[in-house]
Amino acid sequence: MADSATSPQLLHLVFGGELDSIDGVTFKDLDGLDVVGIFPNYATAHVAWKAKAQQTVDNAQMRYFIVHLHRLLDPDTAAKN
Repeated sequence: MADSATSPQLLHLVFGGELDSIDGVTFKDLDGLDVVGIFPNYATAHVAWKAKAQQTVDNAQMRYFIVHLHRLLDPDTAAKN
């Protein structure tokens, strides 16, 4: 387990779903969103995002996103990270 004194917890959410249009970010079915998970840092979130994005590469309207939860929970971290 990482020492929280040396490694801050910067939570990231990875989720995705099928979009109405490839030009926007409106989802076709909110109930059908795929919540991949919450990750302790950007690096692990990116690995999960990339894996899901590659699995759905044949569907042009399927998109996955990384949300920086730590920036929502503590806006002061946005300037630092």
